[in-house]
Amino acid sequence: MDTMRGALERARMLVGMEVDEESAPEEQSFFDDVTRNCALTTTQRLYGFAICLAAGLTCTFLSMLVFFNPVKFGVTFTLGNLMALGSTAFLIGPKRQFDMMLDSVRIYATAVYIASIIIALFCALFVHSKLLTLLAIILEFGALVWYSLSYIPFARSVVSKVMTSCFDTEF
Repeated sequence: MDTMRGALERARMLVGMEVDEESAPEEQSFFDDVTRNCALTTTQRLYGFAICLAAGLTCTFLSMLVFFNPVKFGVTFTLGNLMALGSTAFLIGPKRQFDMMLDSVRIYATAVYIASIIIALFCALFVHSKLLTLLAIILEFGALVWYSLSYIPFARSVVSKVMTSCFDTEF
């Protein structure tokens, strides 16, 4: 019975629901305050996740319509990525999302992904260079793939080995 209760508590934690913990009160952080004040029911979390993910994927796919205008493509593609990334905060909460992004396993992937988003938006909105925007979008897409692979156990090492065997170079 205890194993069933433990499994249910882990499942609740995974989707961001509160779990009864009998531990000493911890120091409150900004994210704890935001999470507590913006408490959503499970249904509201799922709706928020679905709507935000659908909007992000829609922006990403609609960006293909303006592919030959790299400035518009860069903005809509990046906006779609940000909405899709933010959708997971509805499932697990903003604090846990932020903590997972800064986990030692994916801190470098997160940094490169966020930097590539900033570079893509900068090139699209301020530099107005089609070539630089296109290069930044390619970098952003690669960083997104590498960041996403960090959530799948051993995926990055498998991809590195495949790339090494295919191109005889190490990434």
